[in-house]
Amino acid sequence: VNEQIETLSKSFPPGIGYYKLMSTKDRLDEATGQVKHTLIEAFILVFIVVLLFLQDFRSTIIPAIAVPVAIIGTFFFLMVLGFTINILTLFALVLAIGIVVDDAIVVVEAVHSKMEGTNLTGREATHSAMSEITGAVISITLVMSAVFIPIGFMSGAAGIFYKQFAYTLAIAIIISAVNALTLTPALCALFLKNTHAEGHHSGANGNVGFGKRFTTAFNVGFNSMTNRYIKGIVFLINRKWLATSLVIITIVVAAVAMYRTPKSFVPLEDDGFFVYSLSMPPGTGLSTTTEVAQKINNVLKEIEAIEENTSITGFNMLNNSASSAYGTGFIKLKSKDKRGEIKDIDQIMQVVDSKLSEIKEGSVYTFRQPPVDGYGSSNGAEIVLQDLRSQSPQKLVAQADSLIYALMGIPDVQMAYTTFRADYPQLELEVNEDKAKQLGVSISGLLRTIQTYFSGDQSQDFIRFGKFYRVNIKADGIFRMDEQAFKDIFVKNIHGQMVAANTLVSLHKVYGPEAVSRYNMFNALTINITPKPGVSNGQLMQSVEYILDNRLPSDFKYEWTGLSLEEKSTGNQAILILGLCLLFVYLLLSAQYESYLLPLAVLLSIPTGVIGAFLGIMAVGLDNNIYVQVGIIMLIGLLAKNAILIVEFAVQRRRAGFSIVKSAIDGAQSRLRPIIMTSLAFIAGMIPLVLSAGSTAVGNKSISVSTATGMLTGVILGIFVIPLLYIVFQFLQDKLSGKKQVV
Repeated sequence: VNEQIETLSKSFPPGIGYYKLMSTKDRLDEATGQVKHTLIEAFILVFIVVLLFLQDFRSTIIPAIAVPVAIIGTFFFLMVLGFTINILTLFALVLAIGIVVDDAIVVVEAVHSKMEGTNLTGREATHSAMSEITGAVISITLVMSAVFIPIGFMSGAAGIFYKQFAYTLAIAIIISAVNALTLTPALCALFLKNTHAEGHHSGANGNVGFGKRFTTAFNVGFNSMTNRYIKGIVFLINRKWLATSLVIITIVVAAVAMYRTPKSFVPLEDDGFFVYSLSMPPGTGLSTTTEVAQKINNVLKEIEAIEENTSITGFNMLNNSASSAYGTGFIKLKSKDKRGEIKDIDQIMQVVDSKLSEIKEGSVYTFRQPPVDGYGSSNGAEIVLQDLRSQSPQKLVAQADSLIYALMGIPDVQMAYTTFRADYPQLELEVNEDKAKQLGVSISGLLRTIQTYFSGDQSQDFIRFGKFYRVNIKADGIFRMDEQAFKDIFVKNIHGQMVAANTLVSLHKVYGPEAVSRYNMFNALTINITPKPGVSNGQLMQSVEYILDNRLPSDFKYEWTGLSLEEKSTGNQAILILGLCLLFVYLLLSAQYESYLLPLAVLLSIPTGVIGAFLGIMAVGLDNNIYVQVGIIMLIGLLAKNAILIVEFAVQRRRAGFSIVKSAIDGAQSRLRPIIMTSLAFIAGMIPLVLSAGSTAVGNKSISVSTATGMLTGVILGIFVIPLLYIVFQFLQDKLSGKKQVV
């Protein structure tokens, strides 16, 4: 399209040019380019974290190979499913980098653990390690994939967001698991050398390089931390009231944080574009409206941050109707580095509002477009006020004005308005039916003639010289200026005689709306509500609902529309999907452990990460939007993975005859390193998204901050909570099964 426009511009008349006021392609190109850079940065950071823990380049290469294998394989299946490479799928691939290495890291770390302190070869250590961790890898994969299965049941705009994101991640996770069970063990057997055996620790002639000294110091520090960690677990086990309090407080704080976090559907991004609506007094001519629009354009040219602006008069964008008393303007901002002192779009809009308040000829409202195209005409909340008794438009307007007055008193509301007016000067045409019948004039023919005279009619089409022509009939402008025009209109009666129209009609001056909308078959109007900066759409809707439910008479009702309607329906749907995700995880683990109690040790550890997710987004001023919700669902799988690593090993030790406490401590000690390693690798992969900027920055930060902080608290608290939960539920399991208690 851009190439064609550029080609056509060469044939424009002198003085005529073009500019792109809004282009979705530019925004998509910027976003996809940014995600591509983020993919590379995330891969490098994950590689560094893995190298830090494995301390061997060969060992680090093996998990690194899992990334391109999973990513390339995911592209293939995306093509099979009919998905495109868009912002959502690229987001998922960035997150996948920190996840797909997990299974490979678990395998490589387990092989290193087998070689430590022994003379086992890489092949022997791999065979021994895989016999222990294969079940855990399969469990992790099933759980990580299962949390995304219920998303397939979602519908509407939320379903589109969730499905592409979730299915991309699920495919990458499954491919990484297949890789961890096939390619990774083969590479471990071929490439890994037993550097833990005797004779590998001393440098030549006693010289030890910086790298060796660093890894030795790192391992000593990590082992010291592990010992203190085990002492902390023993301390909590010996003080059951403290351990119980920790678990209960974790769950309660997670629930409170989830409840108190402001909610919204899709966050507003700084796309550098907003709109203004001009409303002139009823009956204003188009020329006057155009003059005021030009005055507004001149005011906007003085603002440094604005790159281009244009206006259309005679059109009301908010209710999609044509009227000479309305105008719509489109404003494009410069890139952030060129906007001057004020760079935030909301602050720039406040400056524009201040400047436009000087326009006294009409009312001017500025608003941003909704974050999802096709859902409403502006950001904020939209409600449809319906008249259930089909009363006069004046009563509908009076009720709307009363509601707007009440809404403006809400602290969260910056502006509430409607463009519906019922006081436009009009001429009501009344036909004398009796006289028309006496004169043999068809009433429908009379009205059709009047309509053709004033508004025109396409009478016929014809083709001449290979071109298509349309014939439109309408009276010239000077002949339809006022009531005197009816003297020049004649209609033929059944006798073939011409009858003057002004002898059959009479005109009365009235006031009413230019256009009437109907919603659910009722007369209706739309009220737009803009929140104050920092107020989420969910908070706004909650505040507005309280007023509407208590102030609206019984003969009126309201309904949400646009993106507000989608947000309202998605809220309940998201809770259901979250519950289904937990149910799927529970059922899978129940089958894995052949127990209905042990899976609770995994599920009840999930709130440790939910705390961090919601505290993190609140700390940076974000709200609980659809990106955060996708991140929470993914976080369920990641936190369950950590719990599975500990519980799976503890279950194996328990079956080998060890006591419950000993099994829990051994599981926590042996799996601490892979848990911290995989979790830090995931957090490192989120850093580029946390630091991102541009037109998708809010979405990037929403999903990265929530998952990174959630994983951080999930590791810090989870490594203490998981062994405690295992002890409780393994004790109950043994008691119910009648097994001899060895605590």
